[in-house]
Amino acid sequence: MDNKIITVNKILEICNGKLLMGNKELVINSYSKDTRNINCGDMYLGIKGERVNGNDYIESAFENGAVGCITDDEIDEKILNKFKNKVIIKVNDTVKAIQELAKYKRSMYDIPVIAVTGSVGKTSTKDIIANVLAQKYNVLKTEGNLNNHIGLPLTLLKLKDHTAVVVEMGMNHFGEISVLTNIAKPTGCVITNIGTSHIGNLGSRENILKAKLEILEGLSKDGFILINNDNDLLNDWAIKENDNKIYTYGIQNESTYMATNIIQSQDSSKFKINDIKASVPIGGIHFIYNAICAFAVGDILGIKTDKIIKGISEFKLTAKRMDIEIIKDNVKVINDSYNASYDSMKAALEVMGKTKANRKIAVLGNMLELGDYTKQLHEKVGEEVVKNKMDILITIGEYAEDIANRAEQLGMKNIFRFENINDAIELIKSYIKNGDLLLLKASNSMNFSKILEKIK
Repeated sequence: MDNKIITVNKILEICNGKLLMGNKELVINSYSKDTRNINCGDMYLGIKGERVNGNDYIESAFENGAVGCITDDEIDEKILNKFKNKVIIKVNDTVKAIQELAKYKRSMYDIPVIAVTGSVGKTSTKDIIANVLAQKYNVLKTEGNLNNHIGLPLTLLKLKDHTAVVVEMGMNHFGEISVLTNIAKPTGCVITNIGTSHIGNLGSRENILKAKLEILEGLSKDGFILINNDNDLLNDWAIKENDNKIYTYGIQNESTYMATNIIQSQDSSKFKINDIKASVPIGGIHFIYNAICAFAVGDILGIKTDKIIKGISEFKLTAKRMDIEIIKDNVKVINDSYNASYDSMKAALEVMGKTKANRKIAVLGNMLELGDYTKQLHEKVGEEVVKNKMDILITIGEYAEDIANRAEQLGMKNIFRFENINDAIELIKSYIKNGDLLLLKASNSMNFSKILEKIK
C-alpha cells in the first residue's frame, strides 16, 4: 500500500476541518483552485481572492468532475442536496488549510528540495536548475511564477512519484518567504541577487536582503545555500556568515563555481565553468550566471558533469521572458514583458546593446512597487538606454516618462512618449521596418504582450 496517500479523514485532521458530507476514507490525489482546468477526481479549493471568491464556483467545480471541495464559506443547501455523493470540508481559512496540507505532503518525501529566491532571475534560474536535475531525477517544479503563499503549496501538493523538487519563492513584504520556506523545508537554497524589486515596500536593499534571507529559516540542518558572489550585498553577507554551508558562484569575484573564457553572441554564450566547457542557448550575461548556478546545484547533488552540461545546453525559457520572435518585414522582437525592475531592465538593454540590428528600438513601460525610489530608478533606466545605444525610445505610462526625460537630458533625440498602449501601438505599427530589433519591457500589469499581438 502506498504510504503517501492522503484520505479525507487525514485532511480533516491536518486542516482542523469539519466534514459536511462525504466519505472519510476517500483518497485524494490532486487539488485545483481553477474550475476551468479541473480534472475528474480533483479536490476543489475555494479560495477568496481580492477580486474573485472561489467559493462561488463550487457547483461548477462539481459539475466539471471535482470529487469534493475545501471551503471557508457557507454552503448553499441547494449544493448539499444536489451533490450528495461529493465530499465537502469546511475550514476556517482555505489558504491556511492548503498550506498545512502542503507542509504535511512535503514531510512525506525524503528528497532534494531546492528553493530559489532573488530580486530578479528567479524563474529562469529555477527552470535551468530543474532542467539540470531532470538529467538524474523526476523533477517537480514551480510552473511559471506561481511562487507565493498559494502557488507554492499548490506546487507541493502535486508531489507523487517525484524524486526532486525545485520551487521558486517570491515576496513583496517581510515574513512572506518565512511562510514559504517553513512549508517547503528546502535541502538547498539559492539566492540569485539582491536588487531593487519591491524596494518601495521594504525601504532599502539591505531590508530586501533581510527578507530574502528568511529562506534559511526552513533549511534542513545539513542543507546548503548557494549565492551569487558578484552581488555586493550577498558577497558581504557570505564573508560574515558562519552558520550555514555556503557555496558561491560568479564571474568577477573568486567563487566556488566560476565562469571564464566567456564568448557571447546574440542568442547564446560559450564559456568554461571551473575549466569545464559549457554553453547556454540564450544571449545575455545573466543567463551565464543562471548556467553557473545550475551547474553548481547539479554538482552539489552529485549529477555527472556531462549530464549537467547537457541540461544547461538544452534549457528553454518560460514564455514572455526574453522570448525572441521574428515578425513581418524581418523585425526581431524581444518580448520580455512578464515583469520589470531596474535590474531586469538593465539586463535586457545590455542584450539589446550587444545584438546586431539596423535600428534598436526600446519600448519601455512603468516599473511598479518602487515607492520613493520610483523616479530615481526610472531615470537610471534612461541612462542604460543611452549607454547601450538605443536608436529609438518609446515609453508608455506616467512613470516611464522619467526614462524618456533622462535619456533626453543625455542627448538622445528619437524619443516618443505615450500615456497608453493603444496610441503607442499605432506608432510602432507604422514605424518599424525591415531589420529592426524591438524590445518590449514593462511590469506585467502594463499588458505589453498586447503590443506584440497587434504589430504582428
